[in-house]
Amino acid sequence: MSKSFKILKKKMPVKALQQAEKKTEQLLMEMALPELRQARQISQERLAETLSIKQANVSRLERRSDMYISTLRSFIEGMGGELIIIARFPEGEIHVNQFGELRLPVKDDKSNY
Repeated sequence: MSKSFKILKKKMPVKALQQAEKKTEQLLMEMALPELRQARQISQERLAETLSIKQANVSRLERRSDMYISTLRSFIEGMGGELIIIARFPEGEIHVNQFGELRLPVKDDKSNY
């Protein structure tokens, strides 16, 4: 006969329970795009509509292992988030701002690009 998870959890040593909770937190902080979209309860169809693309393109984007930062930013913003790029070094973290929003020329804008 199988035991419920609650019973097994109560019998776990405190240290093992803490390790399991830490691993759970880590896994929740690291998600692939399809998992992130599903966790946010957004369908591919709804995201496609938000991004003004076809649902098949959302599916393709989710399966890509490499994409432009601007594409990833749009995908994240389409889910209501903000893309922040952080470089981690032994000394600490640095927020990389090289990839800020691009300013598109306005029709009446006379500045040179």
